[in-house]
Amino acid sequence: MRKLVLSILVKDGAGILTRVSGLFARRGYSILSISAGPAEKKGLSRLTVVAQGEPQILEQIEKQVKKLEDIIEIDILDPEKSVFRELVMIKVKADRSKRQAVSAVSDIFRAKIVDVSKDSMIIEITGDSTKVDGFIELLTDFEIIEIVRTGLSAMKRGYKG
Repeated sequence: MRKLVLSILVKDGAGILTRVSGLFARRGYSILSISAGPAEKKGLSRLTVVAQGEPQILEQIEKQVKKLEDIIEIDILDPEKSVFRELVMIKVKADRSKRQAVSAVSDIFRAKIVDVSKDSMIIEITGDSTKVDGFIELLTDFEIIEIVRTGLSAMKRGYKG
């Protein structure tokens, strides 16, 4: 199975995210992540969709998404020519005796401690999936209470005039 990362520029409007995700659901396509937000121009939004499947399925996904109403542009993002990032917050069990160790691991990965309570810490990390997954793997030595991931955000490198 391969992954496909699509950057989709759409007209803002009620239901556009539902139409895109509904297309995947109706056809039985697998969405690994989807993120959405305002684009560089007023009235437009950008969706980043990560799908997984066999090559012929991924080709069909691209064709079907292009047919949707309110789609302005679709780019397939090549990992070699794009920047991929994800924001993740991880809550770990950490009393006073474990805070220093959690902090040391966080420093190595340039993660930020954004909240400390009596018995836990919340750490924020931004990076590509390899970095994030490696950080989570090291935190399994502590008790992970909760993980929240934003999904992939991605952009082509260079000027696209």
